[in-house]
Amino acid sequence: MPPINKLRAILVPGQRRSGPGGQAADVSLRQLRAALTVFFALDGFVFAGWVVRIPDIKDQTGASASALGVALLGVSAGGVVTMMLTGRLCQRFGNHPVTVAAGALLALSVVLPAHAHSAVVLGAVLLVFGTAFGAINVAGNSAAVDLVAALGRPVMPSFHAAFSLGGMLGAGLGGLVAGRLSAAWHLGLLAGLGLLIAAAAGRTLLAHPAPAPPRPAARAAGGPGDAKGAGARPMRGRVRRLVLVLGFIALCTTYGEGALADWSTLHLRESLEASPGVAAAGYSVFALAMTVGRLTGSAMLQRLGQARALTVGGTTAAAGMLLASLAPTVGLALVGFVITGLGLANVFPITIGQAGALAGPRGVAAASTLGYGGMLMGPVAIGFLADWFSLAGALTTVAMLAAVAAVTAYALRGAVQAGT
Repeated sequence: MPPINKLRAILVPGQRRSGPGGQAADVSLRQLRAALTVFFALDGFVFAGWVVRIPDIKDQTGASASALGVALLGVSAGGVVTMMLTGRLCQRFGNHPVTVAAGALLALSVVLPAHAHSAVVLGAVLLVFGTAFGAINVAGNSAAVDLVAALGRPVMPSFHAAFSLGGMLGAGLGGLVAGRLSAAWHLGLLAGLGLLIAAAAGRTLLAHPAPAPPRPAARAAGGPGDAKGAGARPMRGRVRRLVLVLGFIALCTTYGEGALADWSTLHLRESLEASPGVAAAGYSVFALAMTVGRLTGSAMLQRLGQARALTVGGTTAAAGMLLASLAPTVGLALVGFVITGLGLANVFPITIGQAGALAGPRGVAAASTLGYGGMLMGPVAIGFLADWFSLAGALTTVAMLAAVAAVTAYALRGAVQAGT
């Protein structure tokens, strides 16, 4: 073995393979990682394209804030129902085929809201969109867990960074075309592009089976793959309670992700009277901050540790969202969105990874369901609160729940460190 390969094998145990077969396996895993990263980015890209056109579709349907919130419940309902069924579909057909099918459905369904002319119809088509969104998130994360375990390296944040990067690009593109193309043309072109991307990356996923379970050396490298090893404990008693608390922390912070995805553009347009292009920048800068935070997440974890990272992340998000929701100018609100994105960036990946370390795949499933529940319920809650109070006041609940997550993580710090 050449010296550089020996050094790599020592520094990255999960990459130690020998012979031509090992090299072929390395190439296969790299191809799978690239294709799966594309699907995470596609998820964020398509979702952000829908998000930046919400103000136009709201005007098109004539819906009030509360009516729009009810319509957005279609995304929540479709996502929650799908999350409960996607696991079984993955077991029967495999993570990769389900990921490809869900990606294609997500791209196709994004065009539907632009053709709704009432809140009722909008809610119905968003049910389809929510079904696809829930399916690709569960199937994609399941495929990512398998790949992380096979690689033997904690690369899960990179997949979530791809989602955020896709969201940033989708929101940025949406902002550029918001004043030039109608929602129907924009989302129709987005659907076509999404299908092409899903077909190109899907060929790789369908051509390669899911990676085999990790070897002991890979498990020793850490990350969500540890959950498949002997270290994972049965999910009962104290372990079950810890997993549920981790899921609650995830819920408190993904509530903010969902709320900002659907309401940040409207907040800038209606509360601060920003132009359509500038308003679209709200979610774009938030997604950019999430991307930067996740790309630097591994270094932050090494410096702070998981428990402190959760506490710092929740506190930072709370401060940023207070600024974003109460700022008197668009510039200050955008700064608040950036701070919020940096704070929220790694809370979900940390909680899901820790739940997996505690209780294996069942821990991941339980914490993920709670976490994505927050993302899907946030927009609905904001809609009702905006009608009762104001949109700016409703968005302060994001800061409140982020603060609750920080306090909970601090109280749980001993248990989190023990499970690390």
